[in-house]
Amino acid sequence: MATVTIRRARIDDADAIAHVHVESWRSTYAGMLPEDMLVRLSSAAREAHWWRRVLGRFRRRHYVFVADHSDAGVVGFISGGPSRDRNMNEDGEVYALYLLDEFQGEGSGRALFVKLATRLKRECGPSLLVWVLSNNPSRFFYEAMGGRRVATRDECVGEVSVTETAYGWVDTNELVMPGQEPPL
Repeated sequence: MATVTIRRARIDDADAIAHVHVESWRSTYAGMLPEDMLVRLSSAAREAHWWRRVLGRFRRRHYVFVADHSDAGVVGFISGGPSRDRNMNEDGEVYALYLLDEFQGEGSGRALFVKLATRLKRECGPSLLVWVLSNNPSRFFYEAMGGRRVATRDECVGEVSVTETAYGWVDTNELVMPGQEPPL
């Protein structure tokens, strides 16, 4: 029986994280971002170079965890650190959360999110923020985890203008786990 372990990413995970990153962008943002933009995404090799820097030089304040499947290897990742948005009040921020399509809906996303939130609470403070494309169905994941819409902004992704929604938690103790009702 296959198992998934959530663990801190190592520098030798960079290639696998890059693969998940590129493939997830292509599947997640199909229909939301121009097709030619998704086709031209950086190669996994170029992404791996970026992730090696994150997992090496920037490791002290940029936390990355992976979902390591016993048969398939790294099938997802989450990264985060101190909030990058000075206009927001949250202490920590989820920078990215991606899972390969075939491993979604099995609990790995929740496990990654809780692992990072726990770490960021200790390192940055109790409040948490994540920005997501407003028309991205993954926003429902953050709502199910108890996130509240706290802001919107217009951003450029490549040459495309998109609207993003921020979901926030005043205290990560508010995270909703399976079987719980969202806080009122």
